Amino acid sequence: MNDPNRIYAQLIAAFNQREWSAAQNLATQMLAIVPRHPETHYIAGISALELQQIPRALEMLRKATIVRPDNAEYAVQLAKALTIGRRNRDAAVAADQALALAPRDPRQLDMLGVVYSQIGIYDSAVSTFRLASEAAPRHAAYRYNLATALVAAGDLATAEVELERCISLDPRYWRAHLTLSQLRRQTPESNHVERLVELIAQVQSDPPDTAGLVCMNMAMAKEYEDLADYPRAFDHLVKGKRAGGANRDYSIGKDAELFAIISESFPAPAAAADGYATDEPIFIIGMPRTGTTLVERIVSSHPDVHSAGELLNFGMVLKNLSGSRTLALVDRDTIERSRDMNWHQLGESYLSSTRPTTGQKPRFIDKLPHNFMYAGFIANALPNARIICLRRNPMDTCLSNFRQLFAPKSPYFDYSFDLMDIGHYYLLFDRLMAHWKQVLPGRIMEIDYETLVDSQEAKSRELLDFCDLPWDEVCMNFERNPAPVATASAVQVRAPIYRNALERWRKYEPQLSDLHDLLSKAGVMPAS
Repeated sequence: MNDPNRIYAQLIAAFNQREWSAAQNLATQMLAIVPRHPETHYIAGISALELQQIPRALEMLRKATIVRPDNAEYAVQLAKALTIGRRNRDAAVAADQALALAPRDPRQLDMLGVVYSQIGIYDSAVSTFRLASEAAPRHAAYRYNLATALVAAGDLATAEVELERCISLDPRYWRAHLTLSQLRRQTPESNHVERLVELIAQVQSDPPDTAGLVCMNMAMAKEYEDLADYPRAFDHLVKGKRAGGANRDYSIGKDAELFAIISESFPAPAAAADGYATDEPIFIIGMPRTGTTLVERIVSSHPDVHSAGELLNFGMVLKNLSGSRTLALVDRDTIERSRDMNWHQLGESYLSSTRPTTGQKPRFIDKLPHNFMYAGFIANALPNARIICLRRNPMDTCLSNFRQLFAPKSPYFDYSFDLMDIGHYYLLFDRLMAHWKQVLPGRIMEIDYETLVDSQEAKSRELLDFCDLPWDEVCMNFERNPAPVATASAVQVRAPIYRNALERWRKYEPQLSDLHDLLSKAGVMPAS
């Protein structure tokens, strides 16, 4: 006969030792004996979350909160799991319910702040991170999270104060130095170079601090570029990106194979699919760092448009409905299983997954640049959706990707740690967009970043016309748009259109000769 006390003791031991599979098995045994045991439900939920078994995690954590609705920890973890599962509407409700329990644990408050950030409710994120920082005033990470939420919300001055507080608490909180360097344009009179030079020696010790090497070199590169010391800036870019890409199992060949599979899935123009007929979504796609956020700010300044940010939702819904069980969000298995997709279900499920942040205005923008991989699926699932693709000078595009440290856990940016990989990836993107233009005639509006900068009003009118939106002068003053921005362009889009980024690559022309040769031979750049 099973002894619940013995099983429970083993369960706690497995959980504490992070033996997630064992904890799952023991939780199943325990619940067979004691079906309404909240802590067992909680442990089973956390273990499932660690094992990426999202449906089971949600089931177990929800049961824990039903049995113990007064337990803040259970409520917070349920909100987190719902966010991971892209159940944004339910996550917002769960987070509000958890916050109503008035948790005092700063770790729980910080986790709620992360939930609010990930579902785009930045006012709540700021206030919750502030509560966490007040509960643990000497905890640097909480200060940093508060600062990033403030950046997204547009309060750059307060963000700078919080970043300096973070650094004063922990000078080795490397990410704070990088964020601080990016917060404004550095000048000879006001910069952080001296402090960065002193600190960078610490990350080069034996053994080197990899995270420090990445962040500190990228911060140094940004500050030296602002100070017009381009050779030194590029040297630090190379060092930072080399450190960041050192342990990644990446090959451009993997992406080439994936892009080929995507193209093969849409071999020719097809008859209109039986998708979900809503005109709510406006997708802004393209290579990252090409002006996608600028276009998003222009269009979302319109009173009928809401910016939903960079949503992973379409890819997640496609993955789930395909039945694929592989780890990668998009791969051969996912694409092949999606060939008999129920397009109406895909479109409807995607739209539902964007709630509650969408639906308050007639239209919304999904600005995930890498949705360019899903353009064929989007066109079939959402036949009335608008798709806008940003194009930019290829050299500037590649350099901007090299200059940016993207989200390290994102599935999309492994190519960005090597300049020549970026060049090859650009060629894959260019080829795929040419394919979409052929098989999706009239569905994608391509707009050049340079033309938009030179002819802001004319191109803004074209954008709104393509989106079937009436002209509104407010779109000319996009820098006044109060909506949060959680992208790498969060600082730049708070200012009017500027020309500083045009042909930036020429400042690094000697260092970029191999890249220029690659793009010229491929026919996407004129030889010089």
